[in-house]
Amino acid sequence: MRYRQLGRTGLSVSEIGYGAWGIGGSMWIGAEEDESVRALHRAIELGVNFIDTARGYGESERIVGRVVREHAGADLVVATKVPPKNLKWPAPDGVDPLDAFPGSHIRASLETSLRASGLEAFDVLQFHVWSDEWVGRGDWLETIAALKAEGKIRHFGISINDHQPNNGIQLVQSGQVDSVQVIYNVFHQEPADRLLPACAEHGVGVIVRVPLDEGGLTGRITADTDFPDGDFRNRYFGGNRKAEVAQHIEALTTDLGITPNEVPAAALRYVLDDPAVSTVIAGMRSTTNVERNAAISDGTPLPDEWRAGLAKHRWERNFYQPA
Repeated sequence: MRYRQLGRTGLSVSEIGYGAWGIGGSMWIGAEEDESVRALHRAIELGVNFIDTARGYGESERIVGRVVREHAGADLVVATKVPPKNLKWPAPDGVDPLDAFPGSHIRASLETSLRASGLEAFDVLQFHVWSDEWVGRGDWLETIAALKAEGKIRHFGISINDHQPNNGIQLVQSGQVDSVQVIYNVFHQEPADRLLPACAEHGVGVIVRVPLDEGGLTGRITADTDFPDGDFRNRYFGGNRKAEVAQHIEALTTDLGITPNEVPAAALRYVLDDPAVSTVIAGMRSTTNVERNAAISDGTPLPDEWRAGLAKHRWERNFYQPA
């Protein structure tokens, strides 16, 4: 496993991080806790030291805390998220920061997360949505400073709204944030236009989420793929979207001369190719997924022909919106 700096925080984080949304049992159906625990243990054994969870990920904080405590002494970096008080995802325009992230709510959410996880502090506390309209407004910044001073958090970050990578650049430029989490993948390449250069310029760490497009870049989605009842992917890949994804993957594999099974590795290497990226959090609910993804952090650069080929497959769309 190779490591990178998380911006100016001084934290060294594994290139492949562990995204714990899928193990919480709330929206990804089929995760068994014993299997999730084995997967997270295996990830740590393989050098994964960055773990991302959230208050809104079902039982994720409890599971993550349990495993982290069992690895006492390991150099692990744990991040969690505060949900907006108004429960609006993503943050719409015109919302007052005191409605979304008042200081009292931030503190109460963190205390709940600490109890759930059994941890004494989090390395990174992130807002689960963001609007650049909040820069210089509200009492969130004073609360974050107080929580840092109290030793309950070490650094502050935001999770940028789905497919709104430029809605965070003003905060990055303000110097008030330590890390940003953003969707970035072969299909959604927009963050590389402005956000990633801004983060590199201002020393802000970049946590990439959804590097495999919620499964779209696994090479396994076909027009006939079925997901369990209640699984959010039924909405994400609703309507004719599965067939559209399959068509794009076929074009991609043809251009690169690779098989569908090689698509995930190509997709992860594509994201890691940008030096502004600190870590890539992939959902890994099984030891098989952990071992396959962790193996990508081997120092092998993205081939030049793949870089050019993948760049041509930019496909900007927002499947989080209804089909």
